[in-house]
Parts: sequence; C-alpha cells; structure tokens
Amino acid sequence: MQFLDDLWFCILKALNFNKLREPLLSGKHCVQELYNANPEKLNDADFVKEALAQASLVASATLLDVTVHSFPVQGVTGFALLAESHISIHSWPESGYAAVDVFTCGETTDPEQACAFLAEAFEARSQHIITLDRYIPDFIKPVAATCLDRMDTKPHTICERRTAITV
Repeated sequence: MQFLDDLWFCILKALNFNKLREPLLSGKHCVQELYNANPEKLNDADFVKEALAQASLVASATLLDVTVHSFPVQGVTGFALLAESHISIHSWPESGYAAVDVFTCGETTDPEQACAFLAEAFEARSQHIITLDRYIPDFIKPVAATCLDRMDTKPHTICERRTAITV
C-alpha cells in the first residue's frame, strides 16, 4: 500500500489538492491507412527505407536511424527513429494496403506532411488518416519537483521512479 500512498501524495500535492491544470501540447500523432497502393513499392524494402527517410525530411524531423524487415513471402515493416519520435509502416502488398504511424513532438515538425508524402510515394489511390493531438499533462513537472523534494527522506518511492521516467 506504500506504493499507492506515495503515488497519491505526489499527485495530490502537485495538483494543490484541487483541479488539473490545462495540459501542454507535446505533438501530433497521425494514424494513416493507405489503400490500393502500388504492390511492388509496398514489397520493396529499399524503397520503403528511402520513403521513410524522405518522409522524415518532409516532416521537418531529425532522422536518427531507419530499419526495415522484409517478410519471406511478402510484406515489409519499416521504422524510422526520429529525434522527435517515429514513423512506421507495415505493408500488405497482396492487398495494396499499408498501415502508417507518424508521431512527432514539438512545434517545428509536421507529421501530416509526412503522411501526404507517403501516400504519394506509394501511389495510394485512397487513404484514411486520423490526427491526434498528444498532450503532456501540466501536472507532471510539479509531480517531478515534489518527488525530488521527497527523495531525501524516501529514496525508493514511486516518486523516484516516476521522476526518472518523466525528467
């Protein structure tokens, strides 16, 4: 029960025992489905890798690494690691379908541009896209500060672990 007590203490103190503050926008997350796309491009690991790299540039993101995996029969999974988060794609060439996920943090990136680029690159005849605003609740920073204050007397509480995760 100490775990829950420590967690509630941190949360309630950070919230000043009343209401949540407005959350902070951390970025945008686009979930895209490509339909009737070019099967050859969807099955070409080199093309997928290059498309992910180009999509990161179009989104004004910082590309750290790209990796792809071709499946024995068909299909490619690709992942672009960005300083701002990621772009991923999973393809089903036999259906002309790809599932795409683009998440970028900050105000200088544009994941929707990456999605538009990928739809064009894979010659998708249609697509479905959902864009979500991602938020970091404002209370996380006060919780971290509160937990740091308590770490001198209780160094192994949930606060310490939470602080390590959120700082």
